[in-house]
Amino acid sequence: MKRIIFVPGKNPKPPAQLHRQQLLRCLLCGVSRIDAQIAGEIAARDCFSLVAWNRLLYDRDRPIDADIPWVDRLLEHRMDEQDIRAARPLAYRFARAMYMAGDYLPWLIPLIPDARVKISIQESETYFSNRNNAGCRIRDRQKHALREAARRGERVLLIGHSMGSIIAYDALWELDHLEGMHDCVDCLLTIGSPLGMNYVQKRLLGLGRRGPRSYPGNIRRWVNIAARGDLVALDPQLADDFSEMVRHHSVESITDLHTGVYNHYRDARGLNVHKSYGYLVNPHVAMVIADWWRAE
Repeated sequence: MKRIIFVPGKNPKPPAQLHRQQLLRCLLCGVSRIDAQIAGEIAARDCFSLVAWNRLLYDRDRPIDADIPWVDRLLEHRMDEQDIRAARPLAYRFARAMYMAGDYLPWLIPLIPDARVKISIQESETYFSNRNNAGCRIRDRQKHALREAARRGERVLLIGHSMGSIIAYDALWELDHLEGMHDCVDCLLTIGSPLGMNYVQKRLLGLGRRGPRSYPGNIRRWVNIAARGDLVALDPQLADDFSEMVRHHSVESITDLHTGVYNHYRDARGLNVHKSYGYLVNPHVAMVIADWWRAE
């Protein structure tokens, strides 16, 4: 038995069931372009779960209506030269330089020109500081999904997008070192992840411990994918940052994919290379999912 668990990023999301439907549409579209039979099997087995944590932090849902036309467009249109050119405009270099400086010098954060990046850093502090017990409640929702999969004996592909990759990582650390669940996830797939940021790494659970207890040890392998121009995935390479996990045999391998990876999701504001819908349609992401599904 197999289970795909998706952990979304920050910001208010549509009602959970409606959001899950659109995410699954994108995932199935991407996988069908790699292997239509596997896409059919995923759809038939109803094995895609959403960890809908966002309402715990924002206390509201966002209507799904605005998403659907743009998801329809995403699934109908392939990436073109316009998307490739727009993925990394000249302004990206300046924004990335400011973002990297802000990662080490927080007083520079107000000067970052990209509002989404600035808000991303500021809002994550609510989770990290566990304000109003938000961090614990969010991780509990993630851990519940993994406990249920373990109870059913399911092999798990855990997909963490953006902030969702941090929640996935922290929840796995707690399950491993506080609850003794040492075999949770067959593959961790992080997409558009900020786990390479100095700001984030200083706040992850396990900080200050030595050796294997510094990291979750219940992941068999880890694949990280970052799209060109995605400022949230400031450091698109995680294998070097978490290399001790491999040395301590906490994970078999960590693989980074970022060269030639494009996210061509567009909405009324233009190209959004960080959007989860666009990542799930991406052929690199789809290939990881298909390869995992084929493996025993």
